[in-house]
Amino acid sequence: MSVRTRTSTALAAGVLTALLVTGCGQGDDPSGATPSTAPTSAAPSSAATATAPASSASPTPSASTPAVDREIVVTIAKRRINPPTGRVTVDKGELVRITVTSDVSDELHVHGYDLGARLPAGTPGSVEFRADKTGLFEVETHETELVLFQLVVR
Repeated sequence: MSVRTRTSTALAAGVLTALLVTGCGQGDDPSGATPSTAPTSAAPSSAATATAPASSASPTPSASTPAVDREIVVTIAKRRINPPTGRVTVDKGELVRITVTSDVSDELHVHGYDLGARLPAGTPGSVEFRADKTGLFEVETHETELVLFQLVVR
């Protein structure tokens, strides 16, 4: 097998892997989700409010990815959250996508909607749902127990 053939094969395998990983979490059906417990005392006490419009730094949706009303992108590196923990407000009925990339393997969890996604180290994980419940919901990681932000649905 030539070097060119091996390189092409490796490239094709990498693209296929990336396509399979990015599809994670899109099949979650929030309509049957049951509320989880109320936010824990680990919630930040600051009243910092941040609205997160769709970020141009996030991946461009493909033809098979439905358009979302609000995309929230979070990165975790050395237990530091970017953007810093705060509140993100969305309107009831909006289609929301939360994408998190962590430098360590973890699990993303959206309280109140009981949605989650695996977060392999260095690979984005996403949840997508219709914000059909009003209230204040914590979005956190389970293994590292980091509160990423509080989602306010009005």
